[in-house]
Parts: sequence; C-alpha cells; structure tokens
Amino acid sequence: MYSIRQEELFSFEDLLLMRPEDKYSQIFEHLNLAPVLHALGKKNNRGRPEELNVPAMIYSLLIAKMEGIEFVSALVRRLRFSEEFRVQCRFTGSNRIPSEASYSRLIHVLEQTGMLEDLQDTLVLSALEEEFVTGMHLALDSSIVEAWDSLFSEAASKRRAARRAKKPSDAPVAQQLQLELTEPESEPVDERPKKPVYPPGRPSAEEKERRRKEREAYEESLGPFEKTIEQMLPYTYDELLAALPRHAARCDKKNAKGRLTSYYGFKANLLVDADCQYILSGLWSSANLNDQRMAVILLKGLLLKFPRLNVKHVLGDKGYDSAAIYQLIHSLGAYPTIPMIHHKEPPKGMNSDYNPVCSQGHTYRYDSFDAKYETLKYTQPSQCKDCPLSGSGCQKVFKIRIQTDLRKHTYPARGSESFTELYKKRTAVERVFAYLKEYFGMKRTRHRGVRARVDFQLSTLAYNLSKFALDKLNQRLRNSQQVA
Repeated sequence: MYSIRQEELFSFEDLLLMRPEDKYSQIFEHLNLAPVLHALGKKNNRGRPEELNVPAMIYSLLIAKMEGIEFVSALVRRLRFSEEFRVQCRFTGSNRIPSEASYSRLIHVLEQTGMLEDLQDTLVLSALEEEFVTGMHLALDSSIVEAWDSLFSEAASKRRAARRAKKPSDAPVAQQLQLELTEPESEPVDERPKKPVYPPGRPSAEEKERRRKEREAYEESLGPFEKTIEQMLPYTYDELLAALPRHAARCDKKNAKGRLTSYYGFKANLLVDADCQYILSGLWSSANLNDQRMAVILLKGLLLKFPRLNVKHVLGDKGYDSAAIYQLIHSLGAYPTIPMIHHKEPPKGMNSDYNPVCSQGHTYRYDSFDAKYETLKYTQPSQCKDCPLSGSGCQKVFKIRIQTDLRKHTYPARGSESFTELYKKRTAVERVFAYLKEYFGMKRTRHRGVRARVDFQLSTLAYNLSKFALDKLNQRLRNSQQVA
C-alpha cells in the first residue's frame, strides 16, 4: 500500500457520512448543468410549456446512485412520499413529480446526446486546472458487472421452454396462432463472406492468387473487434466507439482463488489517475471483450479529450501485455509499466526480466535511463568485482535501447526497485472499483441496453463529483489553517 500525493484532512468516507443536506450541497456545487439544459431545451416556443424540472431530475438520478436506489420506480415512489428527499433533489413545491416515462425519455436523450460523458470530461478538466489531477501515472483495469436480466437469462429461457413443452394445449388456439404469426419467418442472413477453408495440398499459382483475394475479402469484411489487436490500431476513436459491443454476454474469468468462473453481464473499463484516483475515462462494454481491445479505445480517446495531459507512465496488469498496447502507449509519449507473460525462454545472456546476465549467472544492476536516446543503462553486479573474468570475459556496462523491443525493455527496467515501487500505484484503480461498487451502485445491474450504460456513467460521474468536492473542501481547510 502506498500513500497518495497529498494528505487528506477530510477523508472520502467522512464526506459520504455527512448529513444529506450538507453532502449534496457540497457535491452539486461543482456540477454545471447549463450545457445539458441548452441541449435538452425546446427548439421553439410552440406547443405545451415545459413543466418538468430537468436539473432536479438529473440530481435525483445521481442521488439515487449514492443512496442505493436501483429502480426508477423506487425513485419516483420516494419522491412522491418524502418531502425531505424532494428538497434534497432540489424539487420545488410547484414542480410536478416526474413519472417513470419522463425519466425513461430523459435517460434516452442523455445517452443519445452523450451529455453525461461531456459533464465527466468537463469535471476532469476543472480538476486539471485546480491541479488536483497531474496525469503522470495512469492505471488501466476492468471489472465484471453481473447482469440480473431474468427476461433474457439462460435459466429463464429453459424454464419457459419446459412450461411450453409440458402444457402445449392449455393456450387457446387463437393465441397459439398469434404466437406463430409473430415469430420471425427466418433469421437475418449474414451477407459477409465466410472464412475460407481450403483442402490440404500444394495449390497452383492461379489457385494461390484466388485464395489470396478470398482471404483479403474476408479480412476486409470483419469489424474492428473481430480483427487482431494490431489491426485495430489504424481505426479512429469514433470508429471503435461506434462498433463497440455493449450487450450483456457470458464470459469465463479466473476468480481470486484461481478458479475459472462463468459470468453473465457487462464489463466496466476505467482509466484512472493513480496519484489522485480520479476517473479520466470509462467505457461500458460486453463482458466477453478482451481487456487489450478496451485499452486501445481508452488510450486513443485520452489525448482527444485531454490534449494538455502529460502522461509519463501507464500501468496495467498482465492482461495488457501485448506488443500493440506497448506501441500505442509509446506513441502517446509515455512508458508502459506492465508485467510480462513469458511465452518462451529468454535468450542466452538475459534473465526472465530481459536484463543482462554475466557468464557466472549474476544479473546486471539497472543504473539509469537516458531519455534523449531512450536507452537503459546496466552496470556490472557487485558479485563480479573479484571475478577472474572481469577483465576479459565480462562486460562492465550494458546499454539497451527500448526501441529494439518495446515489450521486453521498459522504463524503469523490470526487476528493479523503481519498477516495483511504481507498479504498486496500480492498486489505485482497484480502490476506485471498490468505491464504485460499495457506494455508487455498480455492484450489479438489473438493466440492459441504454439504461445499463447510463447507469455506469451516472456512477462514475457521481464518484468524480464526490472526489472533486472532497478536494475543494480540503483545499479550503488548508487555506484557512494557513491564514490562522
């Protein structure tokens, strides 16, 4: 465990334990809803006047995440029967309590316009201006969010099929005919070329050319998430975001005990500042997507959203160990801090961390890094001082450019104390996930489609708002202590 950048006078838990009136006034003070109201405003003055308090509806959705209210129906019920809760959400006495349909329309509009993501980016930019966020060390990670979707779950489908097989004649004939008419006549036809399969044997020159064209046509028909990680890099951030699968899916993942466990749901992917634990960017995706594919989108969108960010290191676990990820991080002007998965034995003269080793098996000591030439410097180990081969058989200094292989050679060098200490900061993203699941309603979701994605955005926005309010409160306390 490491200590964060500055000592907190007022902790995150203290903020969450405050009285609701004080807590929400501190948090919503820093939420600027003017762009949202402008985007959601009526385009003309004709028609029925607006009766809904849209800012209060957005406040109530954020408070619902902090209060653990999972359903809109429960939120509307509490607004109707609790005057204190209506005041906390900033509804006035003349405001009409929104219905579930009104909330549903608001959620769809927020998803279509992307306003929640814009509010998130604006808040991070404010934290950058206040110097709460440095952006030097970023941490990547993902977490499974299980979906309790009983309507489309596998178990429910089996139960419905068993009931139909058990009592086929209970339903009226007209109802059975109606069910048959409403069923789709045929499945949608996939017009893309199928993966070519060829018989064994040596083809002729003409056959080779024909097969090459077939393979190229098949690869061109694949979407971004059906291609390899390397082939995803030329796509833009908007193209990848448009093709991102966001439906509930089943995936297999090892749990904390190393056992393979099956999950059904979604995956939350976060890019977090490891020094201050702000969420810089987040993505909601299907659970069966590879973490490396999600890292490509997060890193591509980083500089588009925050061009002034000066990233020095990007930290991730072994799941992000891919040559394409190293290449993308290096193109951002940063250095990856990722443990390596060993697919084969290292070459002679190198250890498992790809550090030089002398003829007697002693590892050279990592000394320094030359940023101009991006070169790692290793010096002779202390065990080799009295070695008889030190004059001729062993080299005193090794210099290795990280460009020779970005995956094998990183800054700081793997196996060094500086790499170990830097990698400890990666636990910041795990703490953020713990806060989101414990206090901001991201432990599970009973929704699907648009609502599930908006739930995720509301959770991350509520977390960042709370973090920004906490930093502002601590800043005022420090200033008052200095004046006193």
